[in-house]
Amino acid sequence: MTSTPSDLRTGRWLRLDGTTNTRDLGGLPTTDGGTTAFGRVLRSDNLQTLSDDDVRRLVEDLHLRDVIDLRTTAEVLLEGRGPLRGVEGVTHRHFSLLPERGHHTDVFAVEEDEVPELPADWAETVLPRQTTEADEVEPPAVRSYLGYLHHRPENVLAALRTIASGDGAAVVHCAAGKDRTGVVAMFALAAAGVPDEEIVADYAMTAEVIEALVAKLRQSPTYAEDMTRREVAVHTPRAETMRRLLEILRERHGGPLGWLEEHGFGAREQAALRARLRD
Repeated sequence: MTSTPSDLRTGRWLRLDGTTNTRDLGGLPTTDGGTTAFGRVLRSDNLQTLSDDDVRRLVEDLHLRDVIDLRTTAEVLLEGRGPLRGVEGVTHRHFSLLPERGHHTDVFAVEEDEVPELPADWAETVLPRQTTEADEVEPPAVRSYLGYLHHRPENVLAALRTIASGDGAAVVHCAAGKDRTGVVAMFALAAAGVPDEEIVADYAMTAEVIEALVAKLRQSPTYAEDMTRREVAVHTPRAETMRRLLEILRERHGGPLGWLEEHGFGAREQAALRARLRD
């Protein structure tokens, strides 16, 4: 287990000044009697408001080396440069899980120049998601998660490949750190041998901080309207959502690992991902 100052951790939660929903994927039991390792993969909400002390603790104490950003291009450009962007040795990778109009080969390289051009119609850059007939009966959150897998499977895989090949700690994040991040975390934990109910419990942990999380996102012009327009309960992740996603993956693909196999993420890459999360 990575040694971390006691004032940074509360169990699996990381107490940072600038985030609300950051936790470690370590400490979870596996089906073979093992435990996932601390200090390898973190999941988080947006990193834009990290303090200088947060950055120091992440980089120096946790040896953070990879930031995997699942937000849309518009979100990245509207929010602008986060404090980790200026840290040498920390690599940022952008893998949107939503279908988008247009493409930037290096969204981080253009983020400052293009921010003035986006706000008027930025939402229109996210394309409508098509729902298959079989998925129309599913709850909205489940439909959204299946949409990530249908529309952007290559980016789900790219995020997992970044985790698997990393040296040091990686953090996976979106805006709230619950939906897009939750799906990538689910696959990583499944590859590590974590049983379904533990994956479900990890997903549902965000409910413990949802009020503070919504309050934080309301402070950003990018997310304020959505956070204010809908009740907090609507944003709260429910265990049955992840449980249903896992059931669908089992019915259609034999489980999360079957989905990965069918999409070209085979046994060798699954083993590498597993090794990253295990001692």
